[in-house]
Amino acid sequence: MDSTSLIIGREREQRLIQEYYDTDKAELVAVYGRRRVGKTFLIKQFFHGQFDFCFTGSYNTPRHTQLALFKTELQRYSGRVWPGVKNWFDAFEQLRTYLSSLDKEKIVVFIDEMPWLDTPKSNFLAAFSYFWNTWASSRRGIKIFVCGSATTWMLSKLIGDRGGLHGRVNRQIYLRPFTLNETELFLRDRHFDWSRYQITQAYMSLGGIPYYLDMLNPNMSLNENIDELFFSQGAVLRTEFDFIFRSLFKDSKTYRQVVELLSKQPAGMTRQELRSRLKMNNGGQLTEILNNLCRCDFLRKYKAFAKKERGQMFQLTDLFTLFHLRFVSHSDSQDRNFWQNMNDNPTRNNWQGHAFEQVCLLHVQQIKRKLGISGVLSEVCSWSSPPFTDHNGVNHHGTQIDLLIDRRDNTINLCEMKFTGRKFAVDSEYAQKLIDRKETFRARTGTSKSLHTTLISTYGITGTRHAESVQQVVLLDDLFAD
Repeated sequence: MDSTSLIIGREREQRLIQEYYDTDKAELVAVYGRRRVGKTFLIKQFFHGQFDFCFTGSYNTPRHTQLALFKTELQRYSGRVWPGVKNWFDAFEQLRTYLSSLDKEKIVVFIDEMPWLDTPKSNFLAAFSYFWNTWASSRRGIKIFVCGSATTWMLSKLIGDRGGLHGRVNRQIYLRPFTLNETELFLRDRHFDWSRYQITQAYMSLGGIPYYLDMLNPNMSLNENIDELFFSQGAVLRTEFDFIFRSLFKDSKTYRQVVELLSKQPAGMTRQELRSRLKMNNGGQLTEILNNLCRCDFLRKYKAFAKKERGQMFQLTDLFTLFHLRFVSHSDSQDRNFWQNMNDNPTRNNWQGHAFEQVCLLHVQQIKRKLGISGVLSEVCSWSSPPFTDHNGVNHHGTQIDLLIDRRDNTINLCEMKFTGRKFAVDSEYAQKLIDRKETFRARTGTSKSLHTTLISTYGITGTRHAESVQQVVLLDDLFAD
């Protein structure tokens, strides 16, 4: 299959699709990931839109309407008139009849937004299972690709199905948001002449979501683009957050409550803290919500340094959501130049600092590569401590370290992250802060490992007199590595 197309990045995913296509056996391939991440685009572009049958589910649409649309597509692909049907079993029987008539070595079927077809009492999944188990799975060369933005449905109802499809989805492709490298390739392809500093600022507000990035206008500045997309009259992304949660989760109100609470706690919260603040009696429900949000790339689950399972933290890391909740959801400003007028505003600067920390957490592999420890087994953690007095009577200030790389080679990188428009100045006061932080960490944890202070900054550092307080420097350019 010649996959030359408009696809930017996604090399691994394209290799997998090609591999699955090239086999002689039947393949049922589930492609999943958060909404707007580019699943449909990937499949359609890879196959150049050339399918033997393609159908897309419609959001919040009743079964009889979906069946009528299915019939329309079947007639278009087959060139035949088909009688109307009242259930999915009959619809898939018609699809089987049509596909059986094709004299082809390879048959490619694409069913997009499959979760939206599984409406209440529709028996869609049972009918699809029957279609696959009784015919398609034994049809050599048939390739059925299914997509869905409702990651929880894809994982629990399709991939993790305990019924007729249990163990039948033999291939899975999880599509994550773009990295900074892929984002740069995407914008360069669309003739953006932005610096990496500006690309990172765009990434902070839109995340690595191709659908949003494609809305940017290369003839406008970044600030003008943000105003146009979020703050102008009828701004196209102003209501996007609400639609995402309604379309992904049935109990969207509770999911939103969890996300909104975490947006106010940059370091994250434990499950117990969330349950207490939300006053939720059903611990199982909260566990399910947190797991689903992690699966959809809204949250990350991590543990604090030297803590066990009960010390696990949940942190909101979806950059689009963080931006929306910080500046859009509670804004009633009528200023269409709101974002441009926020330049150098302390609120915006504070947000940029926090957002850059999330960018770094999403690019740990690039950081490890720069440090030369890609092959070293390590664990990414965080750590915090209230003020305390050690056994020698030394008083230590409270401190928070958002990124620790705890390495198997007896070394820990204590990472500091700084997003500035110029080289970051390491003066005597800041150097002493780094030294104190390292001493506090050693005194509190009792670790005997080597401690390396690592500064991740946009353009590096100045202040060579105090450079000894920093062992390694990672630049913004390093985060753009593929």
